[in-house]
Amino acid sequence: MDQLFNRKYTVQGLFIVVALILLGKLFYIQIVSDKYFLSAESNVLRKIYKYPARGAILDRNMKVIVQNEPVYDLMVIPNEVKPFDTLALAKALDITPEDVRKNLRKARGKSTYQSTPFLKQISVQSYARLQEIMYRFPGFRTQDRTVRHYPDSVAGQLFGYVREVSDDDIEKSEGYYKPGDYKGKSGLERSYEEVLRGERGVINTVYDARNTPQGSYADGKYDINAVSGERLISGIDIQIQKLGEELMMNKVGAIVAIEPSSGEILAMVSSPGYDPNLLVGRDQGNNYMDLIGNPYRPSLVRPIQGYYPPGSSFKPIDALIGLQEGVIDPNTPFFCPGYYMAGNHKVKCEHVDGSIGMRMGIARSCNTYFCNVFQRLITKNGMKNQRQTYQEWRDKIAKFGFGTKLEVDLPFERKGYFYNADHYDKIYGKRWGYTTVISQAIGQGEITATPLQIANAMAIIANRGYYIKPHLIKAMGDKNLIKKGYVAKNFVGIDAKHFEPVIDGMQDCVNASWGTATLSRIPDIILCGKTGTVQNPHGKNHSVFIGFAPRDNPKIAIAVIVENAGYGSTYAAPIASYMVEKYIKRNISGARASQVEWMKSQNLLPALIDKTKKLKLTKADSLIIKKTDSLKRLKDSLKTKAATLKSTSLTKPNVLKAPDLSAVKTEIQKQ
Repeated sequence: MDQLFNRKYTVQGLFIVVALILLGKLFYIQIVSDKYFLSAESNVLRKIYKYPARGAILDRNMKVIVQNEPVYDLMVIPNEVKPFDTLALAKALDITPEDVRKNLRKARGKSTYQSTPFLKQISVQSYARLQEIMYRFPGFRTQDRTVRHYPDSVAGQLFGYVREVSDDDIEKSEGYYKPGDYKGKSGLERSYEEVLRGERGVINTVYDARNTPQGSYADGKYDINAVSGERLISGIDIQIQKLGEELMMNKVGAIVAIEPSSGEILAMVSSPGYDPNLLVGRDQGNNYMDLIGNPYRPSLVRPIQGYYPPGSSFKPIDALIGLQEGVIDPNTPFFCPGYYMAGNHKVKCEHVDGSIGMRMGIARSCNTYFCNVFQRLITKNGMKNQRQTYQEWRDKIAKFGFGTKLEVDLPFERKGYFYNADHYDKIYGKRWGYTTVISQAIGQGEITATPLQIANAMAIIANRGYYIKPHLIKAMGDKNLIKKGYVAKNFVGIDAKHFEPVIDGMQDCVNASWGTATLSRIPDIILCGKTGTVQNPHGKNHSVFIGFAPRDNPKIAIAVIVENAGYGSTYAAPIASYMVEKYIKRNISGARASQVEWMKSQNLLPALIDKTKKLKLTKADSLIIKKTDSLKRLKDSLKTKAATLKSTSLTKPNVLKAPDLSAVKTEIQKQ
């Protein structure tokens, strides 16, 4: 009996506790908090998102080089749209009535009850016209936002572009991005997206029964203000960036200029380039496709994606390794008869220099001298140990940044290739030595580098033994923050004493009468440099120059590559000297000013054959070509014996060449 009595009161007690909890929750919902009221009234409350302005980007002198401009999107909630004057809306927006109907159909396809873009980025004039008649179009509203603007219209590949997020972007953002948001897709806009994008704001707006906005709910108590993105201060000097792009107009190649003491990139030119303003606005998609289809590939960021053999610009590095390893000293002579014999293979030299030392060897860019240096380096541990010694040499060169990414603050950087001993084992087995890879002595053969890597190697020499990772952005936000990786010194393992004799040769290259770049002297500035003529299997050789200035306390290190331009002294060296003078002296004086204008006017773009131009073929030729599905397929089957309609080189634009029909006929007859 007592048990039943106790159980009765236990059950009653539980009911009382539950009732008190429910009453307390109800009191909290109705009296203390508006949260659930806000949810309950969601049928008359709408979230209007406020999009933040992206952070501005400034150059090193605090000039704004990327800013924002206001634009407006016309939004629509399809199930709230009433019959309206299609022609009036079309006139206000400067589109056709058919465009109005098509856009409304698209919006209905996305959602009938959510606010959906009807027409993006309408002009200020269209916005003004629309505001006067907006009351006539229920279900429509305007949404303000900003788009990027580039006042100087340069450096498109560096800044990148901003585009509306995709479904994949939204899914990967863990709830941050929503439909209608924009994000950086390439360049600095992509690399610094989280800094630049800011924070989206929300206004909870009350609508009455007639769907008329009545203002912000609860006097804005639950609204969230949009927070603009933070600014970026770049290391770019916009004046020399513009000069570099003008000098490279109608040329293919790249320029990279670095401040050696900080690793800040002063200029990064990829040519051909494009106006970044083309990838803003409603024509962005069409302009993007035009860039992608351009045979000279302006969308390729050549400073970090183009592969080039470093050529003779590699020689000072080999000299430094030779000095460090003790296989030569600054006075070690070698005899140059105009060539170097590597077994039965002859490496030609541009000059017959006779007995020559290191300083003259660098200034004269003597192939024979540096082949001898390379031979001593690879055989210093004996002829039987060449494989291991090569690998040790290769690892020392890699410390200069070759064959690896430098981790610049741009997406899609490539590392170049620089073969190790294992790679040669796969090709030659154990039967290879220095004569097999002798071309690497002069920066040719199985080594390619990006222009950024080549410029960074020059910054190492300017610093006498170390580099700071190259980077475009020197400070972020009002606190001027900088990434930790962009302040550390990276030493390359060469004693400081070995740099001066190498730099002596580089000084003579430009300033002595026997140097290869004497036409690039700068009044009152000691420019130290090295020319290069890089062999190009696809056509005329590439013109290369690396250098830094002044000799003492260097302020700029630079690399210039001009494709299909021949000797390094002809185009690359003068372009580099103009850039250096402009940066240090802020102007180019005297007769050199007219030389700059001449250089700007030079057109070195490889000629293109019109794709639509028909080749004159005989009946026999037609039958031969008919046996293949396409000339590309024919190229694949015949490999190097048949010409291609479209080059696939990463460092050369697509150039169409007529096929060698006689070679094609001969090969097919053999088959």
